[in-house]
Formats: sequence, structure tokens, C-alpha cells
Amino acid sequence: MTDEQLLSLAREAAAKAYAPYSNFRVGCAIESVDGDVVTGGNMENACYRLGLCAEQSALTAAQHKFGLAKVARIAVAGGTDATVCTPCGGCRQAILEAAQLSGRDLEIVCASGNGASVERHRIGELIPFGFGPANLIAG
Repeated sequence: MTDEQLLSLAREAAAKAYAPYSNFRVGCAIESVDGDVVTGGNMENACYRLGLCAEQSALTAAQHKFGLAKVARIAVAGGTDATVCTPCGGCRQAILEAAQLSGRDLEIVCASGNGASVERHRIGELIPFGFGPANLIAG
């Protein structure tokens, strides 16, 4: 699957997001090492802190479909047409968990809402010195 195809799925997921309060719709598409793909969108709640990010939604779907250890790469798209949407801090932590389980410095392809602007990052770049499962292994 090309970056453009994965980003297209992320944009489709953003269109399905439930964001009545912020109108900041975000979608995420996750591809497995076997080529399976899952998507997720953000879901807001009137009690703001109970909202769910697109990346968390897609990571949950990935765990159920093929397991976090098989995550190959991630696409995130949404927000405004002018600004590239990257994962928030909490989502970076969750992606780091999948990266450490998979043994790969996962690539995250990030795009603006209309897809005109695209950036590629590695989770190790977005959350340097991250704390994850590898830190909990007793030595």
C-alpha cells in the first residue's frame, strides 16, 4: 500500500470522526506487516476528558485484528487544511508501546486535513527517550 492510499484511509476515518465540540476531525490508519489495515477516528464527549484520539481508536482496532507487534506503519490525517496533524503526546506514548512490541521504530505519515501537506516521522524522533515496555524488563 502506498503512503497516499494509507493517508486516504486516514482521511476517510477523519470524515467519520465524532467531533461536534472542536470540529477538529482526525483519522488514523494502521497497516500491519501482513498488509491488513484498520482505521479509527477521534471521538469527543461532552465531558471533554473522556474523548478518544483517532490513534488510540486505531491502535485498539489493530490489537484486536492483528496485534500491536505486527504494526508496520501509521498514517494520521485531519485537523485544518493548512497544518499537518501529528499525534499528541499521549498517542505518541501509545505508538511507542506498539513500536517496542514490534521491535521497529515505526514510521508515522502525517498529513493536513486536505492531504496537501505531508510529513514523515519516526516514533523515536517524536518521543525521544520514551518510556515503554522495554523499560520494565527486569535486568
